[in-house]
Amino acid sequence: MSRTRLAPCFAALAALAALLAGCGRQAPATAAAAPPNASADPNGPSLFTIPAAQMTHLSLYTVAPTTLVRTLRLPGTVVYNGFHTTAVITQVGGRVTRILAQPGEHVRAGQPMLYVSSPDYSADRAAFLKARDAFQLADKNYRRAQDLYEHQAIAEADLLQAASARTQAEADFQNAEQALRILGVADPAAVAARPSPDIPVLAPISGLVVDREAMPGQVVQAGSTQLFTLSDLHTVWVLVNVFERDLAYVHVGDPVTVHSDAYGRDFHGRISYLGASLDPTSRTLQARIVTRNPGEELKNQMYVTAVVQAGVERRAIAVPDAAVLRDDVNQPFVYVAVPGRTGTFARRLVQIGESEAGRTQILSGLQPGERVIAEGSLFVQFANSLQ
Repeated sequence: MSRTRLAPCFAALAALAALLAGCGRQAPATAAAAPPNASADPNGPSLFTIPAAQMTHLSLYTVAPTTLVRTLRLPGTVVYNGFHTTAVITQVGGRVTRILAQPGEHVRAGQPMLYVSSPDYSADRAAFLKARDAFQLADKNYRRAQDLYEHQAIAEADLLQAASARTQAEADFQNAEQALRILGVADPAAVAARPSPDIPVLAPISGLVVDREAMPGQVVQAGSTQLFTLSDLHTVWVLVNVFERDLAYVHVGDPVTVHSDAYGRDFHGRISYLGASLDPTSRTLQARIVTRNPGEELKNQMYVTAVVQAGVERRAIAVPDAAVLRDDVNQPFVYVAVPGRTGTFARRLVQIGESEAGRTQILSGLQPGERVIAEGSLFVQFANSLQ
């Protein structure tokens, strides 16, 4: 705003301050006429009168019941989506020979992340090759026995024995093949052409490598050593704590707006889970919000604010934001017009709730029908501070 536009505002403020400064404390008998909820200001008069000439600079608001959307603003912490996060654990024991993936890289499901030189894999590979050759031999013997039986060269018992041998060899071959698939070998038939004892450890899901614990040369144990942590960051969880008094207004499936100060913009999600018990110390219940994360901007352990639209209050009391001021000890108060005394006001402490769309909810301290100073209340506070 230019100095030319500011000049009239400062002039009006100065005039109002000068006139209000001349208004001393009312006599005790006059103060008794204040509303029963009026609170005396320890730093100024409990009642004061504003000259009629200055009332044109003020705007009065008549308190009336209204409908308010209950809004909860809950501090939250971003964590990985536990349903889309997994540890990468090797299925074989051995020594790490090559590491292909690093933290911060995206991998696809089935992509090799490192290689392990494994005696377990070598043993399974040898068993597979033996079972394959045994099945191929048993299959040839069975087909030859079929031909001989058709030409009445062998007895039926010999044919049945060949069929049984083929069935057993096939079962051993399928078992050896399945053992390699469990280790992550997508094509067991290709192992014959690759005699190396190194076996790749494959990514179980697509996602971002958020942690790497494997080191070159490290000896890992089958089924227990964690090598990497992968997470699909297209969605994340936001963990918040809901106060006991607000539990009736929060439900699974409620839409939530998640605001991040880091980016100055909002993300959107829904409440997916409410805890089974309250924290005995804080008397809060943990809620989990699944939030879409475009661009993977929300990071693990980032602080955010979750805004939940938690129902509607039908007969709430609210005043314009400009009507609510703060005293020296940060207590909220308003200036209330004294009934039947034009231009006379009292300073009254109030208990406030949330502020939404330019209105602040008053939880206690005001009644319907009372009038408060809205626009101009800050000028009145400044003028009273000069007394």
